Amino acid sequence: MTTAPVEVKEPEISDVVVPDRPWVVIVWNDPINMMSYVTFVFQKLFGYSLEKATKLMLDVHEKGKAAVSSGPREKAELDVFRLHEHGLWATMEHDS
Repeated sequence: MTTAPVEVKEPEISDVVVPDRPWVVIVWNDPINMMSYVTFVFQKLFGYSLEKATKLMLDVHEKGKAAVSSGPREKAELDVFRLHEHGLWATMEHDS
């Protein structure tokens, strides 16, 4: 029994995988949660210092939203889920 040579297809330019852009987690302002609680959640979930957590909370309060984390899709989905568990309104979007 003999085997025939196998033809190997060379990859085309369109077959090249482009790395995924990072995802950004955004927390939106809401009329329910107190500012001190939002600061606490940022410290607890992301390990931010009091100063950084306060700055992000003020961005949420004054600007209506703040980007609180970024990374691959799976990490962003987990961060959004954890923020929802703590009663905060969060979404994710591609980094621009």
